[in-house]
Amino acid sequence: MNLDFLKKLGLQEKNAGTSTGLESSDSGKYIDSYSPVDGKYIGSVSETTPEEYEAVMAKATAAFQTWRTLPAPQRGEIVRQYGNALRENKDALGRLVSYEMGKSLQEGFGEVQEMIDICDFAVGLSRQLYGLTMHSERPGHRMYEQWHPIGVVGIISAFNFPVAVWSWNSMIALVCGDVCVWKGSEKTPLCSIACQNILHQVLRDNNLPEGLSCIINGDYKVGQMMTSDTRIPLVSATGSTRMGKIVAQEVAARLGRSLLELGGNNAIIVTPSSDMKVVLTGAVFGAVGTCGQRCTTTRRLIVHDSIYDKVKEQLASAYGQLRIGNPLDQNNHVGPLIDKDAVNMYLSAIEKVKAAGGATVVEGGVLEGKGYESGCYVKPCIYEGAPKMPIVQHETFAPILYLLKYSELEEAVAIQNDVPQGLSSAIMTNNLREAEMFLSAAGSDCGIANVNIGTSGAEIGGAFGGEKETGGGRESGSDAWKAYMRRQTNTINYSTEVPLAQGIKFDF
Repeated sequence: MNLDFLKKLGLQEKNAGTSTGLESSDSGKYIDSYSPVDGKYIGSVSETTPEEYEAVMAKATAAFQTWRTLPAPQRGEIVRQYGNALRENKDALGRLVSYEMGKSLQEGFGEVQEMIDICDFAVGLSRQLYGLTMHSERPGHRMYEQWHPIGVVGIISAFNFPVAVWSWNSMIALVCGDVCVWKGSEKTPLCSIACQNILHQVLRDNNLPEGLSCIINGDYKVGQMMTSDTRIPLVSATGSTRMGKIVAQEVAARLGRSLLELGGNNAIIVTPSSDMKVVLTGAVFGAVGTCGQRCTTTRRLIVHDSIYDKVKEQLASAYGQLRIGNPLDQNNHVGPLIDKDAVNMYLSAIEKVKAAGGATVVEGGVLEGKGYESGCYVKPCIYEGAPKMPIVQHETFAPILYLLKYSELEEAVAIQNDVPQGLSSAIMTNNLREAEMFLSAAGSDCGIANVNIGTSGAEIGGAFGGEKETGGGRESGSDAWKAYMRRQTNTINYSTEVPLAQGIKFDF
């Protein structure tokens, strides 16, 4: 396989760990990266030591002192240049994402396009960090609010979107006047290094401090350095609910802020009036895209009993047409799971649904033979289930879809909402009343609710995140930028008197 894209991104066999781009250090301990595509070794990244972490934080806090005073539109100009650099490197970075993570090449390119899009969004935002003006009750006074940078933002990202989620946070944080320290997933460490190499060329060209964006590498112990660090007022963490609860407790214990984007157990409700072509497209991509390793993956299909058998039959037929194999081959629909631990979780979930009485619609299993030597390729599968089955209530990061049946729409919504997670949801219907009910306060309890599209494929213009055990955080678009800033209310007295609020008298 041609791996020239590694060289284009400045990646070597041994890559420095606490790289800030302009200066690197090497702990001598390495995280090895193996591709789930073919099981081959790609490269290694140096682990971050506590001493190196302190050096990174010193650079970040020093950089913040100057970056925060730069006018926001000038900060936006740096982000604009980074967006252009990503355009130049889209092919190489997209291929790295596909090869190191295992998602299809189209999805790898799409992830880099998301980075470009968020750069464009952030550039516009740099001229729109608006506050409000208020009328004071006191004569000769003016009130308003403004937003200031919060400081060093800690970012913990997951393997399934190894570059896009970092950019959602970092590009917004940078235009807000913050600096970033990023711990990417130890399962996709080369993606982090590549993003830093591209960004720090932009910083070098503009004679800006290297500490504006730094990375640290390692397992959860490295993440704990950030979560317990009072110099980091905000930690944005993407990953499992279990991880998020730990982060939330540690950050809250020091009265810091956490922005959490955690697990999802997403459902599509299929009504009798739905367009079957729309249903199949939305459900199949939602269930098998990224081999079921999206937080927005469709895990439950809640189908009206009058069309249940028809939907089941057509889904099984569609699954029979899926091509599973090397994700860099654009003829394939589905690539591998991230590693063999993920394969074992997939197999365990199948055993549990069968043990609970779930019937097989499309059988799962691990693929073997030529092209599947990594041992990470599995069959997307479908099982009939019941809403209260423990495994149906649980998020399994794999391409397993559960079919559930309903009679009345209120029942379907109740089934959808009756899980611990609350990220993404969808309804397939051509009935206006059904659509509006689903989007109402009595409908979906998720942070994302769609009509006639699937649960996956959010655009960067909207705030992304969910409720309940999904964590309540919001990233990317809309007014998610406010999470990265501190609000300040100002009152200016331009009179010669000092009246007090609420009519309080204090004469002497």
